[in-house]
Amino acid sequence: MQVSNVNIEESWKAVLQEEFQQPYFSAIKSFLVDEKKKGKVIYPPGSQIFNAFDSTPFQDVKVVILGQDPYHNPGQAHGLSFSVPMGVTIPASLRNIYKELNDNIEDFVPPNHGNLENWVSQGVFLLNAMLTVEHKQAGSHRKIGWQRFTDAVIRKLSEEREGLIFMLWGNFAKAKKALIDIDKHHVLEAVHPSPLAGTAFLGNKHFSTANKILEEQGKQPIDWRL
Repeated sequence: MQVSNVNIEESWKAVLQEEFQQPYFSAIKSFLVDEKKKGKVIYPPGSQIFNAFDSTPFQDVKVVILGQDPYHNPGQAHGLSFSVPMGVTIPASLRNIYKELNDNIEDFVPPNHGNLENWVSQGVFLLNAMLTVEHKQAGSHRKIGWQRFTDAVIRKLSEEREGLIFMLWGNFAKAKKALIDIDKHHVLEAVHPSPLAGTAFLGNKHFSTANKILEEQGKQPIDWRL
């Protein structure tokens, strides 16, 4: 991750060029380099830090699902919020998301994996507010500058796109509503899908609501099946 030439999909590179030139972004890079020199294990791998951006170009974004920070156990994080690679145990929050999908979307069958790449290829931007985390230390990179960067990402989407659907789950994500022009975009709010919230996430119908909005806009709805 070079500040002068960030390895990220070209449309995002153009939109975010000013952010990449800011001192805070250089500080993020320096922090990560120093932590690795100290022997700290950082997730996801460097090549996957911008996976959400590389998988969903700026102009292709239809739906934004905002997470907090990456999974912090080995092999889980691959740069997409709530998603894990094939072969990795499905996290508890994602199991609740599947329960909601099973109730809300006809023909949805909960898969035996937690890989959400089929969504990102259709315009679902799976953004974490923090793009890195230390091994087994949830929230450990909360204050290193990533939120300034991802807040800028949300603002850019709000300012330069129209009719996007933002799914904000939990109080942390809901606080980002202030960055979104609600006259131009659609904001769907719910409690976090974590089991700590019990069954409160279930019944929000965000997935069918999003598809209805997309169809009303003349856009292809998301095939949520995995």
